[in-house]
Amino acid sequence: MRKLLYIVMIFIGVSACTSRQESKPYDWDDDLHQRLLADFCLTESQVKDYIRKYIPDVTDEQMRQWEESKALECRVIDGEKRYFRNAGPNLFRIDSACCAVKMEKEGTSLSTSEQVNKEHLPEVMAAVRKEKTPVVQPKRMRVTYTLTVDSNAVPAGKMIRCWLPYPRTDQPRQQNVKLLHVSEPRYTLSPPSCRHSTLYMEKQAIPGEPTVFSETFEYTSCAEWHPLKPGNILPYDTAGALYKEYTAERETHIRFTPRIKELAANLTVGETNPLLKAQRIFRWINDHFPWASAREYSTIENIPEYVLDNRHGDCGQVSLLFITLCRCSGIPARFQSGFMMHPRAWNLHDWAEVYFERTALKYRMAGCTTIRTVSWMSISPVLCRSKTECTMCQKRAAPLTATPLALQ
Repeated sequence: MRKLLYIVMIFIGVSACTSRQESKPYDWDDDLHQRLLADFCLTESQVKDYIRKYIPDVTDEQMRQWEESKALECRVIDGEKRYFRNAGPNLFRIDSACCAVKMEKEGTSLSTSEQVNKEHLPEVMAAVRKEKTPVVQPKRMRVTYTLTVDSNAVPAGKMIRCWLPYPRTDQPRQQNVKLLHVSEPRYTLSPPSCRHSTLYMEKQAIPGEPTVFSETFEYTSCAEWHPLKPGNILPYDTAGALYKEYTAERETHIRFTPRIKELAANLTVGETNPLLKAQRIFRWINDHFPWASAREYSTIENIPEYVLDNRHGDCGQVSLLFITLCRCSGIPARFQSGFMMHPRAWNLHDWAEVYFERTALKYRMAGCTTIRTVSWMSISPVLCRSKTECTMCQKRAAPLTATPLALQ
């Protein structure tokens, strides 16, 4: 779950103000080296010890085969072969034969989030159909977020700057956001125009004492599902600013490499409807890239290419592949980060959003029939695993019915 910690750090940047005379100038190559050492921290012996729990007679030849197939992630750092910190568990998620061995030994069981999806998603879809509105099942939630900087981690008297995540107020599925408490009397909320929604505050470090920042807020979380049909989708306004921005390349991870261009063309060949094109891309990613614990993102030069090379990814990585293939296929798409607020299964999460132009759907609201324009829709490939109808994939669980807390 360490990758998830880095996702949090996107929103929680804690920095000490020090002079150049007191510290070595920052160097990205040194920083990258330390991040790689932290992620690739295991020896071959340590990884074998984990594998032997399921394959007692594991051989060196098998290790080399798994490394060659990219199912067992390792790299040479400072002349030493080092293995990814979750290389062992990931092997039994990525390699189908190893996965079968583990299942035979332990049996099959749904994770907490998978169990919630199995129960909750059909309820959401039924509610949408019954109530004739895409946003249903409002739940009032209270969240307290606390960040603690260890005592003496920052020199006494230095200013510690902290950004805590705060719910966006421009999402239909999260409403009535209310800030209840902030640990510091002076703070700043980012305006809605910012890409990231945060609450900023700062405090001086006190010798021998931890520095604690906290916030408490409430908001109403709703489930959202759009039962779209291809006939609802209209052609894009390709001259519009939104279309141009969200179908463009963006450094460093949304790049239309020759492989991405060829793959996008092959996946969508012969199809012009944006929804059907997105469904093809979604199904292919869902069927070919199992979830696996991820390296820290900044150590990867191009994440979609990394997913293609290694045949796996976590939520953010496969979402970036989905976004890149959509954009390359002329479908506006963007990245989102926040929290999954599933019943009994909250967690940090990244997902994609795709835009469908002026979709005309009839919903009954307050006793009258209205036409609602559907714009950005949440898509989460890694949540699509059980067999239930959904918009993106007609044979698996609906990724559009989750109730993520959008922060980005």
